[in-house]
Amino acid sequence: MNLDVRGMEELDLAGKRVLMRVDFNVPLDGGAITDDTRIRAALPSVREVLAAGGLPILLSHLGRPGGEVREELRLDPVGERLGELLGAPVVKLDECVGAGVTAAVAAAPPGSCVLLENVRFEPGETRGDAELAAAMASAGDVFVNDAFGSSHRAHCSVSGIAAHLPSAAGRLVRVELEAFRRLLDTPERPFAAILGGAKVSDKLPVIERLLERVSTVVVGGGMAYTFLAARGETVGDSLVQLDQLDLVAQTAAKAEREGVELLLPDDHVVAASFGDEATARVVEGEIPEGWMGLDIGPRSRERFARVAAAARTLVWNGPMGVFELEAFRGGTEAVAMAVADSDGFTVVGGGDSVAAIGLLGLAERIDHVSTGGGASLELLEGRELPGLAVLAR
Repeated sequence: MNLDVRGMEELDLAGKRVLMRVDFNVPLDGGAITDDTRIRAALPSVREVLAAGGLPILLSHLGRPGGEVREELRLDPVGERLGELLGAPVVKLDECVGAGVTAAVAAAPPGSCVLLENVRFEPGETRGDAELAAAMASAGDVFVNDAFGSSHRAHCSVSGIAAHLPSAAGRLVRVELEAFRRLLDTPERPFAAILGGAKVSDKLPVIERLLERVSTVVVGGGMAYTFLAARGETVGDSLVQLDQLDLVAQTAAKAEREGVELLLPDDHVVAASFGDEATARVVEGEIPEGWMGLDIGPRSRERFARVAAAARTLVWNGPMGVFELEAFRGGTEAVAMAVADSDGFTVVGGGDSVAAIGLLGLAERIDHVSTGGGASLELLEGRELPGLAVLAR
């Protein structure tokens, strides 16, 4: 993947209609925004366009409306919050394409910002429909992609518009790419990766790729039990992807060949059932029948923390246990603290990992907190991201 992309400074923004793909896919509760982090992340690029005398015309998705209008997924609350944060008028439209958009853009007052409606209300958006992309592009003179978290999607508003307009990456995307370039191209060693999450199938391609770069891979979360089972250990009723056992065994063998340390938990917080009422206990070594591993144990937390402390480059993606339940949150919180305490260059990605960092108030102590879960994983995997490929030099 070519991480060298065109930047906003290469576009003439003065007096231009600047179509900007942003990521305003914010969490809502009863129509109220519960976390405006993604709106704040887009502000530097939007302000740059305004400062240059351009008109920002923002496109975003919200949720998964499935190609139809859903009232609860309109972007009105986003427009209201954006106006507060920006300190500038925001013209919110009820469509994202068509004559109404053209007219509203032409009438937008200087110094304002136009927010188009949820692009996923259009059935062709997620299919990458060429006609829809062309229609979207007709509203602007230039295009800026600042939605890193959506850049792994070949959608109209992500990669399709760039085929019709001079295009560049926004400030947020450039910051993300600088962090991942440092991880993948010039990491200071020792380089450690801490990976978690439920399904090993989601992360195995990433592990395979990282084995060519890292000194140590730490595996926690539900995916660790497939690794342990592949090694012949008893894991009780823990989550195991049986169809992945052979692939996991091959990955472990590759780690050994590459001289990469592969660390798995050797003690576990277990329960007989899954839920808030479950009684948790710690077991060392193998997990007996009738019990399931739901978090890493105290000894594993210490071992993983030592890896973080020694690393000069460190990436963490994925929780160490069932982070949603308080009884099984300790491992994820311990890793979050260890990553924050690391003196190395630290990158955190993935929803639960980022949530843990935020919950513990540690974001300021992490060098880079990625805004894209799936996109960051695909970059680590070495895959080409459609939204970035169209911006490559």
